Amino acid sequence: MNREDFPMLKQDITYFDNGATTLKPQTVIDKTVEYYENYSANAHRGDYDISYKVDLEYENTRELVKNFIHAKSLEEIVFTCGTTEGLNMIAKGFFKNILEENDEVLITKSEHASNVLPWFSLANTNNIHIGYIPLDDNHYVTLENVKKAITPNTKVISLAYITNVIGDIRPIKEITKFAHEHNIFVVLDAAQSVGHLKTDVQDLDIDFMSFSAHKMCGPTGVGVLYGKKELLENLEPINLGGGMNESFDNEHEVFFKNIPTRLEAGTPNIAGVIAFGEAIKYLEKIGLENIADYEKRLRKYLVDKLIAIPYIDIINIESDSGIVSFNVADLFSQDVAYYLNKYNICVRAGNHCAKILKKEVGVNNTLRISLYFYNTYEEIDELVELLNDKEKIVKEMI
Repeated sequence: MNREDFPMLKQDITYFDNGATTLKPQTVIDKTVEYYENYSANAHRGDYDISYKVDLEYENTRELVKNFIHAKSLEEIVFTCGTTEGLNMIAKGFFKNILEENDEVLITKSEHASNVLPWFSLANTNNIHIGYIPLDDNHYVTLENVKKAITPNTKVISLAYITNVIGDIRPIKEITKFAHEHNIFVVLDAAQSVGHLKTDVQDLDIDFMSFSAHKMCGPTGVGVLYGKKELLENLEPINLGGGMNESFDNEHEVFFKNIPTRLEAGTPNIAGVIAFGEAIKYLEKIGLENIADYEKRLRKYLVDKLIAIPYIDIINIESDSGIVSFNVADLFSQDVAYYLNKYNICVRAGNHCAKILKKEVGVNNTLRISLYFYNTYEEIDELVELLNDKEKIVKEMI
């Protein structure tokens, strides 16, 4: 689907590492170059034409993001350098100031490091408790297990919409409804989901969300922090400096600008933000529903093929996302990845930044195939053919 739009695919490669980052369509590349060639001024700084052009393009992307996730207002869209920065801003700029000793944050053991380590940090600074929602037999999150995990001290539930190893799609709307009935905040890590399925923040009623442009055909170094306006108003800026202040005469008279500006200190990745707008338009033209449907069909095809190979163990057979994690029996995952690389097939191997998940699944490392709409059935056939001869794998690993 739309493979001709991606210059990288003109090379002799098969790219199956979309969970790490996605390829970029020509329109995104062209928009990046356009900025640097034609109006490479700073944003919100100059009183001249090309600076005004930058402002228009930059804020147009904010409008596109707002509509893409169905936020109520532009003030709820904060540009960051990625999901990790956004989650750290949420934890350290908001919850650090309101969580007290023995308050609890609930996560799972299948979360990405970026949705674990900021909370671990608060456990040390605020003496809060980190609790874990039990995973079911498929390593999924269920509403029932959320209900079982909540205690009178639970103040925050922070979850990925889609996890980066198991690939389960969590029932976020139902979880949020139950959480809010018990005065619990909900934080959403949308890094693996926002470019694959439609995300409506008002319908989900989440309090905060963070995601990255580069996992949805956009540039690296750009992300979005979404928060309900009344909550963002109380999020303390982590970065202080140019652009975010109204005035300062001395250490006692410092005044910040309104949101979202006061949360965007310094010169941002302007080219990246502007090009991110093109990525959003590109995905909307294809349609997220079409992307999700194609990925499901592609995943089923892959899983059916892998199941037929007796020495392959799939960790997440039933998942609805485009992520498939597996191992070749008795072989180290990185060695298999190296073997596939000889045939220009790009896969991920390791623990995928979900280092505490291994205690749940009993496996330290896995191979991960993460599909996107430009992958094909033919690429899967090539992969399966290479995996179908274990002796060949062993021989060529040496």
